[in-house]
Amino acid sequence: MRLRQFLQGKAEQQPVLVCAPYALHGAEIADFAPGHSLVEALHKGGIDRVYVSDWCSATPEMRHLSIDNYLADLNVAIDEIGAPVDLVGLCQGGWLSLIYAARFPGKVRRLVLAGAPVDVSKPSELSKMVAALPQPAFEQMVRQGDGVVSGEHMLRFWNIPFSQHDVETALQRDLGDGSDEAQMLLDRFERWDRAALDLPGTYYLEVTERVFRKNQIARGRFVALGRKIDLAEVRLPVFLLAGESDIVVPRNQAFATARLLGTQPAWLERACEPCGHLGLFMGSKALSHSWRRIARWLQADIGDVAGARISA
Repeated sequence: MRLRQFLQGKAEQQPVLVCAPYALHGAEIADFAPGHSLVEALHKGGIDRVYVSDWCSATPEMRHLSIDNYLADLNVAIDEIGAPVDLVGLCQGGWLSLIYAARFPGKVRRLVLAGAPVDVSKPSELSKMVAALPQPAFEQMVRQGDGVVSGEHMLRFWNIPFSQHDVETALQRDLGDGSDEAQMLLDRFERWDRAALDLPGTYYLEVTERVFRKNQIARGRFVALGRKIDLAEVRLPVFLLAGESDIVVPRNQAFATARLLGTQPAWLERACEPCGHLGLFMGSKALSHSWRRIARWLQADIGDVAGARISA
C-alpha cells in the first residue's frame, strides 16, 4: 500500500484516512478529478488532513497475502499518521475498515461506511454473482494466474462495460457538450476502468468465501489477526451512506450494518443519495451534499467517545 497524503492549511486537525476498496479498481475512486473528488469535498468541508490508502496491484511475490496482511498494513498506516484517526471506508474498503475498528477500537475515533457490504444476507447484484458460482470456479481463476487473480481477467469475467451514459450517471453531469473537459473526464474514466488491479489469490479466495459466501462478519464468526470480531463491541460514532439506486450494495444492505453495532442511537447517522454505487464516491451532487454533511459530522462535538468506551 502507498499511503497518500493530502494536506491543506496548517493541517493540525483530526486526521481522516479514506480506506479505498481493494477489489477491482484503484484508489483514484477517492480523488478522480476536480469536482469529482472525495478528497476535495472533505477539504472544502473544512478537513485539512486527509490520507488515502492506495492498494498496490499484486505481484507474484504477493500471491499468498491474506486479509490479515492488509489489516496489518492498515494498522501500520494508522500508526504512521498517528492514532486515533477518523476512518472512511468506501465499498469493500468499508468492511475492512469496520473489521479494523473492531480489532483496534482505541485507534479509530469515528467511522464512515459508504456503500459498504457487511451483512450480505441482504442480497445485492454483487453477492448474487458470488453465490451463483461455486468456490472451485474462483479457485480456478487463482490457478490460472499462478496464485494471482488478473484484474483484466476479472473485467472480462464479470463483463461490466461502461457507456457514456454510465459515466455521466457516475459523475452526475452531462458529458455530451463536446468540451475539452468532458472529453478529459471520459478519457480519464476509461483509463481508470481499464487499469484493473491484480489481487493476491489467497486474499481473493478469503473475500469470496469468508465475507460474501459465509457472511462471517455479520454472523460474528470472522477472525482478524487472531481475534474473533464482535460488531456489538463497536461503540464509536458511525455514519452510514447508501445509494438509492445502488445495485452493488443496495440501501437495505448498507443500512443493515446498524443493527449489528453497539453504537448508541445518538451516535449513529444515516444518509441516502439518489444515485448508484460509483455516484457515491465520484458524483458531483453526492460530494457536495452528503459528503459535506459527513465532513461537518466528523468535526462536530458529539460526545466523549473514549469515556463512553471505558464505561461500557
